[in-house]
Amino acid sequence: MSRQDKQILKRIAGVLAAVLFVGWFLFWPLNYYIETPGTADNLKSYVTVKGHPDKRKGSYMITSVYLQQARPATYIWAHFDPQATIEKASDVTGGQSGATYNKVQNFYMKSAINEAIAVAYRAAHQEYTKQYLGIYVLEVEKQSKFKNDLKVGDTITEVDGRHFDTAQGYQKYIAKQKVGQNLTITYLHNGKKHQTTHKLIKIMGDRAGIGILLTDNVKIHTKIPVKVDPGQLGGPSGGLMFSLQIYQQVSGENLRHGRKIAGTGTIAPDGSVGEIGGIDKKVIAAHKAGATIFFAPYVKPTKTILKYEEGHQTNYQLAKKTAKKYAPGMKVVPVKSFNDAVEYLRTHQ
Repeated sequence: MSRQDKQILKRIAGVLAAVLFVGWFLFWPLNYYIETPGTADNLKSYVTVKGHPDKRKGSYMITSVYLQQARPATYIWAHFDPQATIEKASDVTGGQSGATYNKVQNFYMKSAINEAIAVAYRAAHQEYTKQYLGIYVLEVEKQSKFKNDLKVGDTITEVDGRHFDTAQGYQKYIAKQKVGQNLTITYLHNGKKHQTTHKLIKIMGDRAGIGILLTDNVKIHTKIPVKVDPGQLGGPSGGLMFSLQIYQQVSGENLRHGRKIAGTGTIAPDGSVGEIGGIDKKVIAAHKAGATIFFAPYVKPTKTILKYEEGHQTNYQLAKKTAKKYAPGMKVVPVKSFNDAVEYLRTHQ
């Protein structure tokens, strides 16, 4: 091989190495996620109530964060972006696969919408009913004897032929059984009914259990038809804002008075508002979208609570701190419940 040929080969090898490095630097997925401010969307386009269109000025806005898996390039960039947060993948997904994580987030969104409809219709004195479908499987523990049958996203409708109207009903029945005893469960998987029998395992001391993480699966039926399409959004944090949008449409009461109102927080059956993650990013997103009011979940900041809070600050504390730095013209309003938000809008026009 001539000297010239060797030089050409070296150049080709160098180019290939450079291409591979650039590809790795830009596209190789790391075991981290980067969280940045997302969007603040007008809920008028998400909610449709038959015969009750929203034609009034202003908007209720659902806020989100943008979550992307880190690459070497974006990982380095995130260290220099004061609005970005780097999280371990296990902290974000709980060790679940991407598909399973998305399935759970979609269910949380569906559940939040159902509760928001119920809260709004009750406040507006409109008819609705709740149908308890069963317990939704969020996670199946490795030691569970049911792990080869039950999957995340399944709904357990009966245990030993018994249907209960709350998760607590199922849990109390199972807790009365003995560890190692057979239990027959009926469940829905992709809409089809299945049945399986396995032994109960020991959970929480000496109690018997299936070995799953669960939540309620409830469907709401309303006399006035309502449809909510969350698009690509997932998670439970839009509950409060969905309830305000639905309430304004179904009740006809104008609470916005032309204002752009954003916020976040889960909504419980009794109307109480719960804390969420990434509220600092949501405050920034709301400010960029022109919101003048931001509802933030409020809990009393005790030492025990602050120990486990994100950045050792409650949602309200972090939202207020973020607004002071990035959105000084926006009013951050603490709320414990849906009624708190409604009362504030009624008295601050």
